[in-house]
Amino acid sequence: MLKTAVIHPTILEALGRSGHFAQVVIADGNLPVGAMTGPNSTLVHLNFRPGMLDALSVLEGILEVCPIQGAIVMEKPSEANAEIHTAYQALLGDVSWETMERWAFYDKIREPATTLIIQTGEQRRFANLILTVGVVKMAQESGF
Repeated sequence: MLKTAVIHPTILEALGRSGHFAQVVIADGNLPVGAMTGPNSTLVHLNFRPGMLDALSVLEGILEVCPIQGAIVMEKPSEANAEIHTAYQALLGDVSWETMERWAFYDKIREPATTLIIQTGEQRRFANLILTVGVVKMAQESGF
């Protein structure tokens, strides 16, 4: 039996083969993920209907399974609301944070480093998130 709250077999397999610097994408329900897949990416659809499953729940699950060292979000127009970015930062804590121009962000998703794209039912705008997988610290590095 698994001890992690994440039990999706395809997600666990993709995360298991995602080493340091691999990219994991949490996509909102509007990202055209079929046009975003790169040569090494696995696509998982969790967008059963709008609002289910939301991006924050997926991020919480990913954080239970693997270390994250960085995050990238798409730049938003000045008049747009992207409160979800604040929620992401609160969950991610002390990781590097970057914003990227829309088309550069899309190109980043298509890179060979992207190993997993999870499309959610998230409806908030600018909810797409690229995570960079970090390293698991050894016991002597953690102070244990």
